[in-house]
Amino acid sequence: MRSSGTRSCEMTTFDVHQHLIPPPLVAALRARREPPRLVGATLELREGSFPFEERDHDLNERIARLDRDGTDVAVVSLAPTLETEAHPELRDAYNEGMHELVAAAGGRLRAFAAGACLSGFAGACVSAQAVVAGLGALPDELATAGGVLFVHPGPPKPPEAGAPQWWAPLVDYTTQMQAAYFCWLAEGDERQADLDVVFAILAGGAPFQLERLRARGDEGAVAHPRAYLETSSYGSRALRLCLDACGAERIVFGSDVPVVDATVTLQALAAAGEDLLARVRSENPARLFQRS
Repeated sequence: MRSSGTRSCEMTTFDVHQHLIPPPLVAALRARREPPRLVGATLELREGSFPFEERDHDLNERIARLDRDGTDVAVVSLAPTLETEAHPELRDAYNEGMHELVAAAGGRLRAFAAGACLSGFAGACVSAQAVVAGLGALPDELATAGGVLFVHPGPPKPPEAGAPQWWAPLVDYTTQMQAAYFCWLAEGDERQADLDVVFAILAGGAPFQLERLRARGDEGAVAHPRAYLETSSYGSRALRLCLDACGAERIVFGSDVPVVDATVTLQALAAAGEDLLARVRSENPARLFQRS
């Protein structure tokens, strides 16, 4: 493994959206008799069953993948889509195991704690549904600690009969993220004046809906000044729209590895120019995580 996560004469590169399931959580999921659980090489959730490759969550394999993608530091999280928010014991297993992996990774990993503000973590990851329902004291705790809030899609609604496999990630997840983004915006700047928040998957396209918000009567609607958008799975068209809506200073690179390969989004960013690539992959995330 590379020891420090930095390269001579270059800025540190970040990927702020990766998932890694540590051994204690794997064991906890295998011990369960009902979803969410692991049975052999299958992850069973209420929404369905999915292949699970344990090798994808091996620390050395992940470091090798970071090297392949030219990433110095990955910020990993527990995806709320795994239906873990309703199971404190699973969140605890993740937080315990991830604390150990970060310590063993030689600077190549940072992590969002699952649903809590904890020492040694870069911040906390919560579902979009949790943002809509209300986060209680967590935003204030994170702001005091200098942590970052990462908002990720949560479990989708049960699929309709005959729905294609892409329905939940394309329709349900983006709908969730738009709702979370506009809830955050509606609460106003004062409530989150000292807290940075990252919305996964470009907040489901919410920022370019600001035009419609203005057309519906909020003439002063603008992007939240401390809200960042993460890029995973998107290409040049969506990136252009969000850059126009929020500005390059509010975009950070994320891949959603191992669910999604980093290549498509990296290529789209590189095609937009080296200056933009450096800003969203290095400058912006370095500023975002400088206090955590």
